[in-house]
Parts: sequence; C-alpha cells; structure tokens
Amino acid sequence: MEKFEVHGGKKLKGTLEIGSSKNACLPILACSVMCNGIVKIKNCATFSDVDDMQKILEGLGAKITYNDSDVIIDLRDICSCEVDEKYTKKIRSSIFMLGPLLARLKKAVVAYPGGCNIGNRPIDLHLKGLRGLGVKIIEKHGFIYCDGSDMKSSEIYLDFPSVGATENILMASVCLEGTTTIYNCAKEPEIEDLQNFINAMGGKVHGAGSSTITIDGVKNLHSVEYKPISDRIIAGTYLIACAMTGGDVELKNVNACHNFALISKLKQSGCQIDTYRDKIHIRTNGNIHSVGHIETQPYPGYPTDLQSQFLTLMTVSDGTCVIVENLFENRFNITSELHKMGADIKLVDRMAIVKGVSELNGAKLMSSDLRGGASLVIAGLRAKGYTTIENIYHIDRGYYHIENDLTLLGADIKRIVD
Repeated sequence: MEKFEVHGGKKLKGTLEIGSSKNACLPILACSVMCNGIVKIKNCATFSDVDDMQKILEGLGAKITYNDSDVIIDLRDICSCEVDEKYTKKIRSSIFMLGPLLARLKKAVVAYPGGCNIGNRPIDLHLKGLRGLGVKIIEKHGFIYCDGSDMKSSEIYLDFPSVGATENILMASVCLEGTTTIYNCAKEPEIEDLQNFINAMGGKVHGAGSSTITIDGVKNLHSVEYKPISDRIIAGTYLIACAMTGGDVELKNVNACHNFALISKLKQSGCQIDTYRDKIHIRTNGNIHSVGHIETQPYPGYPTDLQSQFLTLMTVSDGTCVIVENLFENRFNITSELHKMGADIKLVDRMAIVKGVSELNGAKLMSSDLRGGASLVIAGLRAKGYTTIENIYHIDRGYYHIENDLTLLGADIKRIVD
C-alpha cells in the first residue's frame, strides 16, 4: 500500500507542461479497434486506467509496443469480441469497447463496468442508442451481449447529453452505410478530439462539440498517427491548487477555452489569470473570496470532475458558498475527510453549504475516488502541519505521479510505501 505525505504551507511557483487527457485517450484507444492497421498515439497518457485499456486491447488480439511516450498498436489480428471481465470491473471506460467491436466484428460481449464510486452512472443511454442502430442486446448474468449483424444507420436522440453514450454511438456508426445523426449530444472537447481521430483515419464525422453530430458511413479506416488533446481536468486541478496555496504558476500545452467555466470562477475568487494560445498564467496571494454559488452542468458548464477541488478551495474562502452537484450524487464523499481538517461543510441532498475557515489542519485521510483524492492532496498543500492520504491508487487512475508535478512547483509532498 502506498500513501502521500504532504507538509502544507508551501506556495506553488513555476512552470509545468500538461500531458495528454485521460478522458480523450481512453475512447481513442477503444476506437483504434475499428482500424485494420496500425495506430500510433503520440504522447499517450500514462495513467493506470489507460494501462488497463491497453491490456483490454491486447486481450482482443492487438499487439502493443512503446517508443518513449508514444504507443504503437497493431490491430490487424483483432479476433475476439469479448472484453476480459478482469478489466471491465476496474474501469468504467471499458464500456467504450461496445461501439468499436460492433463496428469491426458486428458483435461484442462486455461485463458491466466498474470505476469510481461517485454515484449511479447507468449505461441505459448507451444501450438505447445502440438498439436504435439495430443492435440486438441481451443482458444477463452481469454481461452485455450485443449482436450487430443487422446494424443500419439511423437518427438517434439522447435523453441526456451523456459523454460516454455520445462517443459509443458515434463509434458504432462510423462504418454503417448511409448517414447517422445523433441529437442532444454531449459537447465536451474530448468528443471533438475523438471525431478528429476518426476523421484522421478516413472517417466522415461532423458536428462534434455541438448538440448534433452526423456520421457519413465509410467502408474502412486506415492507419494513423495522432496526438490527443491535453488534460483539462489536470490543468484545472493545478490551477485550483495554486489558488489554494497562493503563488505564481504557468501551465503550458493547455487550451484555456476548455476550462473557461473554472477560470471564470477563479477570477471571481480573487485570482489573476492571463490566458494565451496554449498556456495559462495564474497569480494569487492565497486570500480566497467565496464565489457564492456554483452548480455542475454538462460542458460548457462547470465540470463535475472539478467540483471536489473547488469545494476544497471554498473551505478556506472568506464567506459562504453553496455548491450544487447535478450529475453524481456521491461527489460529496470527500466532505467527511475535510471535516477532519476543520472544514465547515453542511450537506443537504445534492447541495453542500461551505463556510470558509481561517485554516485547515493536517490529518490522516482516506481517498475514496479519483477527483476526491486529488482534492485531499490540494487540502494538504494548504493545511497546517502534515497530512497523510491513503488509498492513492484512486488518484493514480487520472494523475501520473501527481507528487512529481507538485514537487516541481515547490510543494512538499512525497509518496510513501508502507
């Protein structure tokens, strides 16, 4: 077992380059199955979830080699349509394999996915959309059996703009004859990146980033080299960490437009932020103003993946902030840990009422999910004394050695093996 030990009170200063997005790399890796050739993903993210997705591909028959941070995937011998249950129980993104396997082999077998315990995340929108394409689906004994032998292009309406459902239906439609249109799509930048990846392989997808996506079917996809977008959630986490501690940080290889909702709130809280074509510069003295009210929404609204981090920031603000979580009911699991540090937080259904305190105190904490775990690290950076955080494998799922990045910025944090 590993844990983090954080000595609080250090201001963050310096420059850091942000790597590829986990939430972009995972569907891109899954989508590569649709190519009967070789896919090279440049600067591929190196998180544990991404490693598990690569193992899923190997289980299907792919051959994977590495060249520094690049991943080369030979997909010419894909033969299996069954995803290893061992990995589907670990990562929710295993559900992304349904669309690509149906596109390549016209059938797929996937166990119900696992992932973080942040609330109910049903996959009914995925299955309803695939059924709209003519896929026959049987659910039994914890598995999803899909028969796509009669798939056809269609018009699909999503009852909610789900990122995963949008991506899965999009991928399943790429090689269908005719035109498929998906309405009420999610608009996240990672979906546009998936579109760009597919089109780089010869696909004809249009409209990603808007509420309507059209897919004109092609017969096959060819080999490609592709570099995914940078991770807006990691960038956002580090912006909040700088605001929490005070300091002066420049993040490179970032698209500020992808984090506009967060940047707006950070400016409201008293941070000075300058944005450029591919970098963000934040300066703050650590004196945080309450933003009053914040609600999570589908993109381009405030992201649920940065809610726990901002809640942590508000614990040391000069007022009271009401935070409403509209997407995942268990995002507030972190509050019991923050209470140990002296935070003043009251929960009412999906609402957290956060009253700022003058300081947090170091404590022994337990991470229960990916983003909540990163938020505890942020709290430890500000807290008086030492903070230890256990179960950090959750954090490793979406941050590659977060302690190294923060150390480069001047934090006092180390990974300890018990």
